[in-house]
Amino acid sequence: MPRGFFLTFEGLDGSGKTTQLRRLATWLEGRGEPMVITRQPGGTRLGDKVRAVLLDSRTEKIAPMAELGLMFSDRAQCLDEVIRPALDAGKIVLCDRYTDSTEAYQGGGRELGSEVVRSMHAVMCGGLDPDLTILLLPDFDRSLARARRRNDRSAEEGKDEGRFESEDERFYRRVFDKYREIAERDALRVVVIDGDAGIEAIHERIVKVTAERLRLRS
Repeated sequence: MPRGFFLTFEGLDGSGKTTQLRRLATWLEGRGEPMVITRQPGGTRLGDKVRAVLLDSRTEKIAPMAELGLMFSDRAQCLDEVIRPALDAGKIVLCDRYTDSTEAYQGGGRELGSEVVRSMHAVMCGGLDPDLTILLLPDFDRSLARARRRNDRSAEEGKDEGRFESEDERFYRRVFDKYREIAERDALRVVVIDGDAGIEAIHERIVKVTAERLRLRS
């Protein structure tokens, strides 16, 4: 049985990546593709507990290296429990965030640098990289504003995942710049979609890129 296909979505919160992942999943279902959808942090029982700690705005004083360790502990569990079994079964795996997020947020935002993140990726993930990464980079200010509005609504509904959105603009500029750096370094894997072209136009571009890569796989 041929190995599956590993596709990740990346970008700042508020970039529209989760919406686009869901739309792509619907398109893949229409093609009859066997598929698994997951997210990080989260995606497993252990991962959901880690997510609750990492994203809750009431969580205070996590050391940057401790935060990094929690991210990779979550990832290692998801790889063992969800991602690798699905790939081994020939399925397409759609994942909302992966190591690029850690390099951008902890490596860039927390200023830990890329080297420590990439070293941990090699050890904790066995160096498993996505076959394709869709990186959504709409206008910086609009993206951040959307993320903060969404988290305000979530908080009103009793769901608190706004810990990172409480960071200042300088933090998010570092994250944004690190994403750019990753895209330039890994240009064959990472497809960047800039600007605010609209949900449907972005979806059509993602479908085109995905279809091309899936053809190459087979």
